[in-house]
This record gives sequence, C-alpha cells and structure tokens, in this order.
Amino acid sequence: MKAMSLEKPAPIGDKPLKPSERPVPEPAAGELLLRVATCGVCRTDLQICEGDIPPRKQPVVPGHQIVGRVEAMGEGVAGWQIGDRAGIGWLAGSCDKCACCLSGRENLCAEARFTGWDRDGGYEEYVTVRADFALPLPDGFGDLQAAALLCGGVIGYRSLKRSGIKPGGRLGLYGFGASALLTIQVALHWGCEVYVCTRSAREQQRARRLGAKWTGTYDDLPPLPLDGAITFAPAGAVVVAALRAVDRGGTVAINAIHLDRIPEFPYELLWWERNLCSVANYTREDAREFLDLAAKIPIQTETDLFDLEDANEALRRLAAGEISGAAVIKTGGA
Repeated sequence: MKAMSLEKPAPIGDKPLKPSERPVPEPAAGELLLRVATCGVCRTDLQICEGDIPPRKQPVVPGHQIVGRVEAMGEGVAGWQIGDRAGIGWLAGSCDKCACCLSGRENLCAEARFTGWDRDGGYEEYVTVRADFALPLPDGFGDLQAAALLCGGVIGYRSLKRSGIKPGGRLGLYGFGASALLTIQVALHWGCEVYVCTRSAREQQRARRLGAKWTGTYDDLPPLPLDGAITFAPAGAVVVAALRAVDRGGTVAINAIHLDRIPEFPYELLWWERNLCSVANYTREDAREFLDLAAKIPIQTETDLFDLEDANEALRRLAAGEISGAAVIKTGGA
C-alpha cells in the first residue's frame, strides 16, 4: 500500500514526508482494519513533522482525522461489520484501568496512545484501530466533511465544555482557523454571543458572515466582558489577551497541544477567580456527543482537497495560512 512516512522531523519546506510502499497491516485482536477514504490535515501533524512535538515512533505515518470502511476485524471484535464506515481520531487507546479511565476521563490516562504519533495514522491507504476507539459516523456527512469534524470539531467541542460557557453566554474565540469554524457553529446553536479575535481581516469577515457579534485583533478588547474564551492560536501572548477580556469568574480554555511561552502578566488579570485551563485531547463521550450534535445542527464544513502524494504541500499551505477551511487528503484507498 502507498503511504507518506516521516523518517525524521525537518522544516516542512524540506518535504519531510517521504512516499513509501508498505504491507497492508493485519488487525490484532480487538482491532479493525480500515481502508482509508479521507484523512484531515491538522496543525498537530505539522508540529510532529517539524519536530515541535517529538515523534514517539520513527518512522511514523501522521494523520488522525481518518474516515474509512472496515475491511477486516481481529478476534473478539463486537459491534462492527465488514463495510461499516468508521472514523479514527487523535485518541487511539488508553489503559482502561486507571482512575482516569474508570471515571470516563481516558483523555488524561498516563498510558494513552495517539493516532499518527504513537501508532501509524491516515496518510496511507490502510490503517488499524482499536475497535473500542473507532467512531461511528453520522450518515449526513460525506467522507470529506466527516474528516474535517474528527479533530477540530471534537476538540473544539471539548474546549467549549472546558470554557464553562452556558447557552446564551458571551464567548470569545481567539484565532479563527478550522477548529474555530466548527466551534462557532455549536456556540451559535446554543444561543451564545460570539466575539472573535484574529489577525486576519479575511477571517474577521468570515466570522461576521457566520454570525459573530463582533470581531477584532488580539490587541482589541471586546466591547463587553466575556463569560468564557477559547484560544486556538498556539501563542502564549494570545492566552494573556483572552484573559484580559474575560469577566470575573470567567475561564480561558487553551486549545493547544504545543504552546510557546506564556509571557509574564500582572496578577490582577487572574484575580477575581478568573481561570486558566488546558484542553487535553478528548473523551469518546465528547466525540459521540459532538458528532450527534453536528448532524443535528447540521455543521457546515469547508475543505481543501489534496492527493496523498501532496501531503507535504498540504502541510506547507497550512503553515503559510493558505488553507481556507480544513485540508483533507483523499487516498488511493478510497
């Protein structure tokens, strides 16, 4: 089968992903083998390829927003059939035994494993997944649209929950890329007032078209204090900007797996029981809730399509801010 493999991290301009031929993997006990149809392209993939997030497996095939069909099943699999459509997200497995797993917080498991980081992901024609971590997908979304939901959408939904925002509340979104495009639709469905801060004038215009009440840059304060905020931009200074905008008792949820240094800021910004929290992965319950909600709203996605052999170019364009929605790779296995 065809794959795009990362042998060694390097700047994306050096095209670190190399085309390779690999044998089709065999599903182990409790696993599914999927024939990959599409795989979304995420900034985390870029950070792994460039070494900002050190690879845990080398070589590794990136990609953790996978849509495919079940081709084979390992021993002991229940609840799936050959030909079923399934999704694979970032969370690939957990120990199932620790206090976090037993309380439904497998996203915090110390032994959690991740797609495209600990095990091969979707920049290839076939991939295996633990059956209990594969995700049933709503019928209302095609393969391209479903791939766009499986990281930015799910983690955006988790971020909304972590921000503590309530229906009708004032929510700030700091950064307006692929994840924020999906998150704003959920927030508006909940009746929230949404305030968007981004450097890009084009993204400000798009946010207003989607229903944002106000837009500005990171240096601008929204006209009213926010009940909660989510930062999508991987820059510590943006976290401080969001903290400055939230009201007493408000929460800033940091949606980033990698963040540069948060600059020093006066304690007064944190006082009055303002909160800073990180967003670490997601739970399977988050994914199921979001996918059901996405079908109900229904969430609208925007995708830029790439062939498998153009994965380096997809990541380059993502790094350059040239992707209008979500980049999605269509494999030869579709």
